[in-house]
Amino acid sequence: MTLEWGYSENNGPNTWSNNYPEAAGPNQSPVNISSLDIKEIKAHKKLTWKYIAENTEYVMNPGYCWKVHVEGKGSDLSGGPLNGHYMIEQFHCHWGATDDQGSEHTINGKQYAGELHLVHWNTTKYGSFSEAAKHPDGLCVLGVFLKAGRKNQELDKIVRQLEQIQFKDQKVKLSSPLNPGSLLPEDSGYYTYQGSLTTPPCSECVIWIVFKEPIEVSHEQLQAFRNLKSYCKEGQCPCDDYKGHVQNNFRPTLPLGQREIKECIP
Repeated sequence: MTLEWGYSENNGPNTWSNNYPEAAGPNQSPVNISSLDIKEIKAHKKLTWKYIAENTEYVMNPGYCWKVHVEGKGSDLSGGPLNGHYMIEQFHCHWGATDDQGSEHTINGKQYAGELHLVHWNTTKYGSFSEAAKHPDGLCVLGVFLKAGRKNQELDKIVRQLEQIQFKDQKVKLSSPLNPGSLLPEDSGYYTYQGSLTTPPCSECVIWIVFKEPIEVSHEQLQAFRNLKSYCKEGQCPCDDYKGHVQNNFRPTLPLGQREIKECIP
């Protein structure tokens, strides 16, 4: 029986291309954002976003992170490097076993404690998320670095629910409205490049926008992330590297190849 993909030695990122061939493609993410590769641009249109806090519905544990489902209607992401309008689908997080690692993208080799991903799809050109995910301009993911520091009050609306979704496939409604825009750093410039999803099937369909400034989260909040389990309540704890906990759920950086990273300064 084929093991599900994950982050331990026997099913981790090095093995993904066995079952998901696109994971070995030339435009994979994440990448190291190096000063040497950056081209500075002035965006013709400012990147703008609009979300409806009440539409942030529930948080679930898919076994490899926490993920928040959003009813996208009424949301809008446009401007910056984007042609057309994008609607939010979900947002989720990656983190490390310790506070000094966990982000997927790195800046000049530096890793942060975690990285939030807000996943949007192109509603101007495509009729559904799954259709959009087949095209290079189909998805846009906003990446936000998490730095260990002060408690994040907005993120705490999710953290408070994690006790109820300790096991894989559990989900719970958020008890108070959460505006995804409140998790984005204010007045931050960003990096943008063409890449892929960082989890299988690793489709090369993503315009990445990675904010330069991190947001702060507390050590205790990061610990709550690490307490999530990667297996179902009725299941058996896998004897993996992390004893069944969701830790170090980040994909290592991959070669930039012929791609260009653009830096947009506000």
